[in-house]
Amino acid sequence: QVQLVESGGGLVRPGGSAELSCQASGMIFVIGNMAWYRQTPGKQRERVVLISKGGNINYEDSVKDRFNASGDIVRGTLNLHMNNLKLEDTAVYYCSANGPYGNWGQGTQVTVSS
Repeated sequence: QVQLVESGGGLVRPGGSAELSCQASGMIFVIGNMAWYRQTPGKQRERVVLISKGGNINYEDSVKDRFNASGDIVRGTLNLHMNNLKLEDTAVYYCSANGPYGNWGQGTQVTVSS
């Protein structure tokens, strides 16, 4: 079994930056990919970034010029550095392993507000 714990988040002013971290534990050898998702009430959960075990990283278009992901799937880590945050980035951010039907963290709130 894989457990995921997110850290980071909080209140950030527009244009500011934030750092999110995710650490997996347990049977991390079964992890083939990890991702950050985000969700706001009334909207579908959106994948922000995906990193594969081979190191390939894919970003959602709305964040690709502002967010930077790094991670080590073998060690079960995935970080997300967010720059130039906008009001629309406000969401609960979730770390996942092995796709949408895999494992999920509890989420961490990122609020962008003046």
